[in-house]
Amino acid sequence: MPKPTFYNLAESKKKVLMEAAEAEFSRVALSEASIANIVKMAKVPRGSFYQYFEDKEDAYFFLLEEHAKRRQINFITFLKQTNGDIFETMREMYCQTISNATNKGNLHFVKNALLNMNHKIENTFEKIFIDTVMEDHLDEVRSLINKDKLNIEHESDLSHIMKILTVVTLRNLIETFAKDLTYKEAVHNYTAEISLLKRGLSK
Repeated sequence: MPKPTFYNLAESKKKVLMEAAEAEFSRVALSEASIANIVKMAKVPRGSFYQYFEDKEDAYFFLLEEHAKRRQINFITFLKQTNGDIFETMREMYCQTISNATNKGNLHFVKNALLNMNHKIENTFEKIFIDTVMEDHLDEVRSLINKDKLNIEHESDLSHIMKILTVVTLRNLIETFAKDLTYKEAVHNYTAEISLLKRGLSK
């Protein structure tokens, strides 16, 4: 996480620095990213970077966490729009991610993260869905999900359903980017798998 000095920066300076970092992490994988390129784009001295972050990994995972937080908010929004249909919510989330990554350059950041997945990156992506249900917005999300349509015996089963849906979603995202599928192909494949799960997990 950022050092306290980062949070003391003016919002405009934070924005410039993080946009530069995201551009670099969108260009190449974390292992190949260069702090020199980040500070050059941000027009700040190299030494100042280390006043704000321990290293490039620190900046990278801060950005990834911020992406996860924004998607958690979208997750709740889609739940409301679909009247608590968790399967349709996941489909909307998937479609949005694919659409954004296709149409906006810096969202190659997400693509690079998925194609260079490790345990820590995977855990951060899982927070979008699993932590939302289990911790961060527990009461709100569980009240929004239409559990009457789910084939579950206990409310604790909900977290297991979310884990299954998350694994399927991440696998499809990785396959989409690895095989450079079109939006139509990606949505078709994901919809087919989600529909199968829905038939098995719905009443």
